[in-house]
Amino acid sequence: MVFVGGAALAADRQRVDLELVLAVDNSLSVNQREYDLQISGIAEAFRDPDVINAILSHDGVAVSIVQWSNHKQQEAGVAWSLLDSAAAISAFADQVAAAPRLEVSGGTGLGAAMVYAMRSIETNRFAGDRRVIDVSGDGQNNMGVAPVSIRDTAVAAGYTVNGLAILDEEPWLDRYYAENVIGGPGAFLEVAADFDSFAEAMRRKLRREIGSRPVVLR
Repeated sequence: MVFVGGAALAADRQRVDLELVLAVDNSLSVNQREYDLQISGIAEAFRDPDVINAILSHDGVAVSIVQWSNHKQQEAGVAWSLLDSAAAISAFADQVAAAPRLEVSGGTGLGAAMVYAMRSIETNRFAGDRRVIDVSGDGQNNMGVAPVSIRDTAVAAGYTVNGLAILDEEPWLDRYYAENVIGGPGAFLEVAADFDSFAEAMRRKLRREIGSRPVVLR
């Protein structure tokens, strides 16, 4: 598996403290109401005063949203955005809230979503001291590359992979995420009992995720 070398291109990129991909479950197991709860929950999280303050405490935070489903279906839901002011954060939250649901398909390709997120970070216009992939979903991988192998590749390349497991269909999913998805410096898992509690789980996650000070690994 080959990835573009971000370190080699860093001189041409804008330095930031953090590059963060939020990878959102868009598979058929997620109905429209549940999808809307995810998107509105992310938008609300970026309007949270603690999250805003955490972002503004850094020298630049770059964020994007990815929608994923099976092993062949991953798309950028909201393009990479530099959050370096209150106005930029507010505009990003508005973009998230207005983002349309992209193509929906069956299957859960967690590993493929992680590959896509890594490539998105490696090919964007930023060079982050921390590179974080934040995967949320309501099911185990059932097609495509195994997430544990991608997690190990990501960790070896200096990434952190965090998870948000939604337990309404698979009450043991937190254990699966802990063993197969999360890894890297400061990695952690957040849990939502169901989609109705997703927004608060995302707020907790972003406060912790963004609030961490940079650890330079390269």
